[in-house]
Amino acid sequence: MLATSPEFKQNAREALEDAGLQKALSFSRPQFMGRRARAVAALPEFEALRDIGRDIKNHTLANLDFYLETWADNVARAGGVVHWCPTADDAREAVLRICQKAGARTVPKGKSMISEELGINDHLEKHGIAPIETDLGEYIIQLRNEHPSHIIAPAFHLNREDWEAQFRKSHTDLPPDRVFHERRDILTEARTRLRQKFLAADVGITGANFLIAETGSSVIVTNEGNGDLTQTLPRVHIALASIEKVVPTLEDATSLLRLLARSATGQDFSVYTTFSTGGRRPADLDGPEEYHVVVVDNGRSAMLGTEFQGMLRCIRCAACMNHCPVYGAVGGHAYGWVYPGPMGAVLTPSLIGIDQAGHLPNASTFCGKCESVCPVKIPLPSLMRHWREREFERHLTPAAVRSNLRLWAFVARRPALYRLATRAAAATLGWLGRKRGRFAWMPLAGGWTRGRDLPAPEGDTFFARYAKAQRAGRR
Repeated sequence: MLATSPEFKQNAREALEDAGLQKALSFSRPQFMGRRARAVAALPEFEALRDIGRDIKNHTLANLDFYLETWADNVARAGGVVHWCPTADDAREAVLRICQKAGARTVPKGKSMISEELGINDHLEKHGIAPIETDLGEYIIQLRNEHPSHIIAPAFHLNREDWEAQFRKSHTDLPPDRVFHERRDILTEARTRLRQKFLAADVGITGANFLIAETGSSVIVTNEGNGDLTQTLPRVHIALASIEKVVPTLEDATSLLRLLARSATGQDFSVYTTFSTGGRRPADLDGPEEYHVVVVDNGRSAMLGTEFQGMLRCIRCAACMNHCPVYGAVGGHAYGWVYPGPMGAVLTPSLIGIDQAGHLPNASTFCGKCESVCPVKIPLPSLMRHWREREFERHLTPAAVRSNLRLWAFVARRPALYRLATRAAAATLGWLGRKRGRFAWMPLAGGWTRGRDLPAPEGDTFFARYAKAQRAGRR
């Protein structure tokens, strides 16, 4: 997937002017927030469970080599095959080799963000193999030749009329004047199309929410059942996973699953939670003959032992982006790569470089909502600050920004000078803005005033008011 993260500002500007996107965001985002709030309120031990989830992931990351080796040994005992892939190229080639060996021409896929990161679809198509997205949201964006705008709701940016128009355009063998009375009609049409692909497939590809070291299992969660059809009907099942998806035990996996659905969609559990361990055994009625797991590093091991290691705790619930005011204003495509929102603002620079993704850690109000809703307590604002520091140290920020920050730092280190300067600035701006109460334009503040007025200060500075209140309280 070609990264457009360097064009984040232009992407965001276009997103703000996109009426269809703004309509979709205004409808969908509150739904996620409300459902999560109700699910959390119904589970008294949710906060304690967040601590447990954080500790499970921290322990696993501290012993990642041991648990990956244990997991791989158990996969082999169950008859599966593990393919270790340091880079995206290695992973793409591993998937292609398995598909070619199976003689696959059509490959159904379950929703998988790691497959987006690896560009699996494009790679298979170049070699004459047709990947078919089977998640309903992924299916529509594949028809539209787009990428996901959200990690659990790929078509978050679309409205119902977009779906209907695309189905009429793509399914030309059906009556053009057919009526979609309700959303169920869209689902039925997609189901009819996809069922044929499931039955014809030789290889199915899924992601993996967790890899369980104790049993050698992979776990997927879905609400549509497409993941189960993808991995049980074809002769060969390929599970794609990155190295941090491993957890020690079944008990650990179920603890994290209790956090995942509540944080993602406000459900106690997803409709389908499926554990896969090896291929079909002699007594099994269904399942694949071959079970392969393609395990990808692609830059993650470089995060271990650094200030960004905590990002590897992420369980891909999307709670951070569902609550982020920036994501809520511009959507996911503005971020320009696979992972949007606050988690993408930390993970994307780690995987493609701060020189390519430097705008993303700056696309934050630092309100802290992302950290407060993260089920495994990733300190996302702190990690974004670390990336801002790296960007500053490498002189990737504009010279004017660095100069102004140095000036601000010089003043901020001298409390008396800081208070004098802020009091003088507040008084001057208050006097200049006394008539209108705001400024429509101001030198050195064009980034603010291009989109909104700047309120004129009223009265003393915060420090002056705080000191006055403290004095009054002592009397």
